[in-house]
Amino acid sequence: MLKYIFDRVMALIGLLILWPVMLVVAILISIKMPGGPVIFKQQRVGLHGKLFTMYKFRSMTVGHGGSSVSVAGENRITPLGHVLRKYKLDELPELWNVLIGDMSFVGPRPDVQGYADALEGTDRNVLKLRPGITGPATLKYANEEEILARVPDPKRYNDEVIFPDKVRINLEYYNNHSFIGDIRLIFATIFRSYQLAEVED
Repeated sequence: MLKYIFDRVMALIGLLILWPVMLVVAILISIKMPGGPVIFKQQRVGLHGKLFTMYKFRSMTVGHGGSSVSVAGENRITPLGHVLRKYKLDELPELWNVLIGDMSFVGPRPDVQGYADALEGTDRNVLKLRPGITGPATLKYANEEEILARVPDPKRYNDEVIFPDKVRINLEYYNNHSFIGDIRLIFATIFRSYQLAEVED
């Protein structure tokens, strides 16, 4: 219950504080990436396997028809989109998902259909967690797109190596998570994001 209240209060505060930034991002997308929506909407697998609509700022070209696995340097990611993804600005609309209860600040990243909903046995305990903006698996694979760019078959590597490892990490989180631990993960995510941005600069 404490986490539930914290998520909603902090999401509301975040939206109230960050709306000017979100407005600027929306205007830039409209100018630099015309011909498509500002907000990217996609069905993701949520709590107990229920589908929900996740919101992000659009960072790719319209109608690219690419894989659900993103790789650094792809042509479908626009120059502005690269900047948004680098600084995680594309994820700001997810605060709305947290506010309305579809997501939490901390939890497994919500997957598209065919991944989390296909889990079997005890692995399905991951679905008992509300999906999050960040989490231990998100931290470990903060540079996932760069990792995938270095392998010959990104989708196969994701399906056979990264995704199973994320499931393992998320199960460990499921068995050991705490409110204090979540707060630590939030601060670790903020610190990690700045570190990655500095390295890429």
